[in-house]
Amino acid sequence: MTKAKGGLDKNLSNVVEDLDVEPVNSHHAQQLQQDVNDRRHQAEINHDHTSDLSTPKTGD
Repeated sequence: MTKAKGGLDKNLSNVVEDLDVEPVNSHHAQQLQQDVNDRRHQAEINHDHTSDLSTPKTGD
């Protein structure tokens, strides 16, 4: 796990910072939620999927 300065957990520090932000109105709340959705989507794109071994790729 990645450690931030001072031996603290970097991921946990980021979560605490995110939770510390309070939306000022509904538009800001929607923008914060969209940021979360964008990060989840990017994580899904970057995730390695197992390939289907029953149908090997051709044309290498």
